[in-house]
Amino acid sequence: MIREHIAPGTTTGVLDDICHRFIVDELGCIPAPLNYRNSPGVPPFPRSICTSVNHVVCHGIPSARKVLRNGDILNIDITVIKDGYHGDTSKMFFVGKPAVLAQRLVRVTQECLYRGIGAIRPGATLGDIGHAIQTHAQAHNFSVVREFCGHGIGKRFHDEPQVLHYGHRGAGMVIEEGMTFTVEPMINAGRRDIRMLPDRWTVVTKDHKLSAQWEHTLLVTGDGTEILTRRAEEADLS
Repeated sequence: MIREHIAPGTTTGVLDDICHRFIVDELGCIPAPLNYRNSPGVPPFPRSICTSVNHVVCHGIPSARKVLRNGDILNIDITVIKDGYHGDTSKMFFVGKPAVLAQRLVRVTQECLYRGIGAIRPGATLGDIGHAIQTHAQAHNFSVVREFCGHGIGKRFHDEPQVLHYGHRGAGMVIEEGMTFTVEPMINAGRRDIRMLPDRWTVVTKDHKLSAQWEHTLLVTGDGTEILTRRAEEADLS
């Protein structure tokens, strides 16, 4: 829905307003990030979606002051609550014409997501997911952010297990049928080091190089996984 509104000159605040109205008025859902507090002492998140531009790794706060420019890359991260259950997904967008490196980073990050998803089946381990993501990212000379991870999801926004995007085959919790969790690799064009801005939410790369992220909510089935948040344009991806 939001793709047609993403263009040079648009602000991330406008995108938040459009998404909020769509989530509430059209879908009849609750935007889970709005007023969400992830730990004591941290101010509640003030908007309905996260908009992370260029070197922002995650949790970018939409603003009327943040104007999108030609060549930007943008992650929009959306979580809604419907009938008491959460659904969490994020997608990368190009603003105008991106640079070659930006295009490659976004493509490889989506491939990392699907490599991780491909490792999910009953009897596999969470380490298998992280290993698949890490090896693909590093094969393209990119780095994996380690401070943030996928998470269990359902009636709670963030629940166990924690799904790391790096690791070793055979390590960690054994995956079981019926689990629901997110996989959401954050991949940097430069070093993996990050820092938190004073707003206590926005996370950026320390070297100011680009970062990208894709995310899906997943259900572990008897023989693999169902992507609960798969979009129509991803029908041929695996």
